[in-house]
Amino acid sequence: MSDTGKHVARAAILLMVTVVLSRILGYGREVVMYTIFGQNYLTDAYRAAFSIPDFLYMLLVGGALSSAFIPIFSSCVATDRTDEGWKSASIVFNYTVIFLLVLTVFAYLYTRPLIVLLAPGLPAQYISLAVTLTHIMFLQTFFMALNGFAMGILNSYNHFAAPAIGTLVYNLLIILVGVALVKQIGIAAFSYGVVIGAALNFLVQIPALRRVGLKYTFSFDYHDPGFRQIMILMIPVLAGLGVVQINLFVTQHLSSGLGSGTISALNLAQRIMNLPIGIFAVSIATAIFPTLTTLTARGELDSFKRTSSLGLRAIFLVTIPASLGLMAIGEPLIKLLFQQGEFTAAMAVATNEALFFYCIGLFAYSSIQVLNRSFYALKDTLTPVIAAAITIGFNILLSIRLVEPMGHTGLALAYSLAGFLNLIFLLTVLRVKVGKLGGSKIILSFSIAAGASLLMYGAVRFTIDNLMSIMGLAFKLNLLISVGVGILLGAFLYAVIVYLFKLEESELILNMVRKRLPGRA
Repeated sequence: MSDTGKHVARAAILLMVTVVLSRILGYGREVVMYTIFGQNYLTDAYRAAFSIPDFLYMLLVGGALSSAFIPIFSSCVATDRTDEGWKSASIVFNYTVIFLLVLTVFAYLYTRPLIVLLAPGLPAQYISLAVTLTHIMFLQTFFMALNGFAMGILNSYNHFAAPAIGTLVYNLLIILVGVALVKQIGIAAFSYGVVIGAALNFLVQIPALRRVGLKYTFSFDYHDPGFRQIMILMIPVLAGLGVVQINLFVTQHLSSGLGSGTISALNLAQRIMNLPIGIFAVSIATAIFPTLTTLTARGELDSFKRTSSLGLRAIFLVTIPASLGLMAIGEPLIKLLFQQGEFTAAMAVATNEALFFYCIGLFAYSSIQVLNRSFYALKDTLTPVIAAAITIGFNILLSIRLVEPMGHTGLALAYSLAGFLNLIFLLTVLRVKVGKLGGSKIILSFSIAAGASLLMYGAVRFTIDNLMSIMGLAFKLNLLISVGVGILLGAFLYAVIVYLFKLEESELILNMVRKRLPGRA
């Protein structure tokens, strides 16, 4: 492998390990909450309460970091202009905090009408609960903004450990605080856990920020060249994020009228679908992003294209089997993890129905993680916005069309089909913009991964169905053995098939593993 590939592999495997641990804690949090409360209007209100704080964070911080801040700051680091980079970062941070405070005050004053707009199907008492929980979680938004900037700075220096560990702390604190206070204050305990977890998430990153040479400047100099570059790049992305959030709001609006627990079922299904995206796609894309920005800053376009193509093929290799694997084990997995306490078998079935249709688009949304960052590294934020506007509009139209005949599964299917359109659009434009990306290799990688995954799916379904029918053990033990054997068999079968083809992206994945084995350099 090239030095670039090895560097990306080392960073990605570190992220994957910490993300896996973080996701385990995240799902532990979900298990605890759904065991205590089940899926009903109570948990629907809790999910709705996340909408406004998350929107403020994604609009001001998520968009800035993913599209504009990291490329500009990374370019300064790569070209030995760190003082300029720190000054621009400080100015962006100062303006972001001011706008965040203004928008938070506005949202606080108008929380009730906003919740009614976003989830009109909730009964009045649960709308009031959602308003209360939203007010609590506004505090989280400030700390998440700090976390976002810390992560962006550290990732630009190729430091990934502290932000990843911070997410572990975040999820752990939600569980601990939620369990400790649930008897006293009910589901609000988990909202307070979110706030405390977000605060400690930032504190964990402070030592790493000091090590890279944190230099904060109290300045609002809007003439600063770096600040102006970031603002120019941010404007179209803010528009794009607004469009994406509108889609999420429309989905929540439609699902709130489908009955108690529907918002929660869709949310849980999407969280499960996002597991391989977070573990594999985001890890690979996050690790590859500083490399892409450095290559573009140095004008090494051929290396940029090879790195983008390799990242895309690596994502195909791991997320296509993940999507079909989740389809195969979905219902027994959900029952194994969640069916206890107030979470019933009917809730597991409803969640799995949504999960199946979400998984159809899993690899597409995974691939978009790399493609968007390829455009951001080229300082092209307009193309992802156009893609988002087209595909989200398509998603909304499909959601409205499919929700009546298919219910909540129609919303999941619409989301997946929109992901396909987004992927095709981005690939086409990137090909036109930078030239050949190794299309034959991409098609070959996709075909091999899809073919092997279909064989794996059949084997896993056959194995689980037969094991569940012949074993006479306790219900949870039956599920544990069936799911465990299915996962091991599927992973082994898929790995053997893919290994025979000696793909370059296979070597990338294997190198990621080797670099973290004991005794390896």
